[in-house]
Amino acid sequence: MHAWQVDFAVWCSYKYLNAGPGAAGGAFIHQNHIHQQDLFRLGGWWGNDEGTRFNMEKGYVPKPDANGWNLSTAQVFNMVGLKASMDIFKDTSILDIRSKSIRLTGYLEYLLDKLSPPGMQIITPKDPQQRGAQLSLLFGKEGKEIHSKLANEGILADYREPGVIRVAPAPMYNSFEEVFRFYEVFLQL
Repeated sequence: MHAWQVDFAVWCSYKYLNAGPGAAGGAFIHQNHIHQQDLFRLGGWWGNDEGTRFNMEKGYVPKPDANGWNLSTAQVFNMVGLKASMDIFKDTSILDIRSKSIRLTGYLEYLLDKLSPPGMQIITPKDPQQRGAQLSLLFGKEGKEIHSKLANEGILADYREPGVIRVAPAPMYNSFEEVFRFYEVFLQL
């Protein structure tokens, strides 16, 4: 990001880094801004300069590096999930992950198109370059009931009103066999 001259960037890790809900977020601060003490920040305990942190005085003295934007102690269980995910990322590349994601989601789309259940509409864009690793399936009134049936069969999907089930085969740990199992379970609903 330094090479691209990005000033600031923030991200979450729960979804695309597979760390789970409530996982740690991150922030990038270009080195040009590190020493700008007057920049607005949400100053937290762990971002305060260690030399003055325990003085318990009014005012915030940020650490003189990116750590000056730290808010708090990271939650242990959330960081364990993130670390496990990052260990897996070391063994692959984002290009390989995206390639598998496109193939997995395409396979899911192929199977659902083949099934063509009445009343179901895939509302996610057809073009793989215009979507992520999920398909949103619109069912209308039956959506919540179908979502419950999937959950009873061990299928973890996301439900959103009004009747949308989001199915997201994660390329880091889902297989084509698991996508086919989803299809087989779906056939029985």
